[in-house]
Amino acid sequence: MSNNKPKRSGFFERFSAKVSKVTGSTPAFMIALAMVICWAVTGPAFHYSETWQLVINTGTTIITFLMVFLIQKAQNKDSMAIQLKLNELIAAHQFASNRLVNAENMTEEEMKVIQKYYLNFSKFTKTDKDLQQSHSIEEDKEIQELKEDVEDPAVSGQLKPSGSPGE
Repeated sequence: MSNNKPKRSGFFERFSAKVSKVTGSTPAFMIALAMVICWAVTGPAFHYSETWQLVINTGTTIITFLMVFLIQKAQNKDSMAIQLKLNELIAAHQFASNRLVNAENMTEEEMKVIQKYYLNFSKFTKTDKDLQQSHSIEEDKEIQELKEDVEDPAVSGQLKPSGSPGE
């Protein structure tokens, strides 16, 4: 019997996700703003001393240092989830370029080559009469013919006569 319960996330993963969500909220910003205002208002009472300045400097430095790691952990997880979803969409689409399934693991130079291809490709697609036409890196004559065969005649305004080649 298989156990279909989802695995429970680790403590740091759950903690970083919650902290990222809470600290990115409006109430968290309002609390931080209120603390800075309170600190500024107390300046005259402490004669703007070095200790008074050290309090805000130390506090913000520690919080910033810790938040970098917490937010990065949450961002890494979100980024991975997005990559997996995009990979699934690419893999599931018949005419998509499977080269891009693992694009996040390409070198920057490999990505620039593909980017250059798509820049040139966008110039080519601007000449298409049908805005719903799609293309991929591996597109060849056979795939294009298949697309034309499955294209909705009402959209293109063309009906193939019976007995025409390709039926």
